[in-house]
Amino acid sequence: MSRNAKVMHCTPEDVFDVLADGWLYPSWVVGASRMRDVDEGWPRTGARLHHSFGVWPMLIDDETVAEEFAPPRAMVMAATGWPLGEARVTLHVKPRGSQTIVRIQEEAIAGPVRLVPRPAMDILLRWRNAETLRRLAFLAEGRAARRTGEPVMPSAIPADESELPAS
Repeated sequence: MSRNAKVMHCTPEDVFDVLADGWLYPSWVVGASRMRDVDEGWPRTGARLHHSFGVWPMLIDDETVAEEFAPPRAMVMAATGWPLGEARVTLHVKPRGSQTIVRIQEEAIAGPVRLVPRPAMDILLRWRNAETLRRLAFLAEGRAARRTGEPVMPSAIPADESELPAS
């Protein structure tokens, strides 16, 4: 199971504003290339995002299902990527002073991807999810800057989860 964390210069509500806008999914999820549709009930449990991953002409149409949406603390999604399989992605969001710590955890739950040795999969997912959190931070911090009228001033951000405070 791969885990990453990032300090974001915004509130948990700013993060959840991005997560609640299904049309932004390919803007922050590495590998998602376009949105085809967003269920009207997104992000309620069972609602779906209909997206594609890859690049033309090798686009694969798939979907992500909301399993839990509990702002301002957590979101759980089941993301498909057939023919590779499915993954459960959990985001934990926690305020820390004027900042927010977002932790992402991803694990294969179905399909051939479960046969990939865990250490190899963790290396790939750690890189991918670090970029995913970086993109999510850009969007959430941008919303915070518009809301407050103040520019986002990034500070020294820990390079890995071991430098962050415990959950």
